[in-house]
Amino acid sequence: MFRRTLLTSSAALALLLPLATACGGDAEAESSSSSDLSSVTLAVGATGWKNEEAVLKFAHLDDTPYKVKWSLFQGGDQQLQAVRAGALDLASSSEIPPIFAAADGSPNFKVVAVQRGTTLNQEVIVPKGSEVTDIAGLKGKKVGYVQNTTAHYFLYELLKRAGLKWSDIDAKPLLPNDGLAALNGGGIDAFASYGTSVITAHQQGAVTIGSGKDVLSGNFLWSARDNVLKSPGRRAAAADLIARITKAYAYIRDGREHEFAKVVAKATHQPVAQAEKDFRDAQAQRPTQARTVGDDTIASQQKVADAFTELGALKGKLDVKSFWSRALDTDLEKAL
Repeated sequence: MFRRTLLTSSAALALLLPLATACGGDAEAESSSSSDLSSVTLAVGATGWKNEEAVLKFAHLDDTPYKVKWSLFQGGDQQLQAVRAGALDLASSSEIPPIFAAADGSPNFKVVAVQRGTTLNQEVIVPKGSEVTDIAGLKGKKVGYVQNTTAHYFLYELLKRAGLKWSDIDAKPLLPNDGLAALNGGGIDAFASYGTSVITAHQQGAVTIGSGKDVLSGNFLWSARDNVLKSPGRRAAAADLIARITKAYAYIRDGREHEFAKVVAKATHQPVAQAEKDFRDAQAQRPTQARTVGDDTIASQQKVADAFTELGALKGKLDVKSFWSRALDTDLEKAL
């Protein structure tokens, strides 16, 4: 089970590697103008299900003057791996994946924008009937988590709040789908995960014993490959796409939640009523909207990086501002 997790991650990247040449070649062929975007193609990542693509289509904002190639991943960590491999131009993730993708000191990307979003459905769950009822009860237990993601971080923080150390649990790094299977099959006692995997687990009777809702900042980061930032056309396209997603969510919040819930329900195999409730709860907690880079957003990620250094997951202190850039600020401010 655990060995297959690593193979799954590697296999996903292997399938995308042929795109790396195409991504690089596009940059050379594109016009340097930020007004003519017809020759621009952006390879963009999505996590869980193609939520951003669906949001844009629902809001009739998918008619971009540039091409977008969406690729689906189980986590933001895989998206950043794909960026490092040259297979993606633009990745969306929590604050955590860029930290590990940049840890070797030679990242080929920059964090260029922040998307504020919900931190609901970020949970530590146990199977129905489990004897574990709270985080303190995880001592000595096998606990799965999605490595180098929000789940890794909030599990660590929740353990600390419960008076436990990371070494007090038998931690198992797993991808969301593999973790869910392990939880249902008895391979692990609890699972720290997010998004669709948590929704599915609850449908199967899983119970929440801890939440990252108040642990996580709600800052989700857009990371762009360096060659995107060198091209005026690609910069403009990236800023426009990020802004369109913000506008699409605003469009849904304007009385269209029920209709969009039907789209979500079909994609995530849950009742429409539950999809609508989850969407409304998420947007009530923190409306999805983009913003430019700020000192506060950099400081927020630095706090997270320092926690991973404390955990021993990073070899030493990482200065996160070294891989942030304000190169997209002007274009994004115009597009929003």
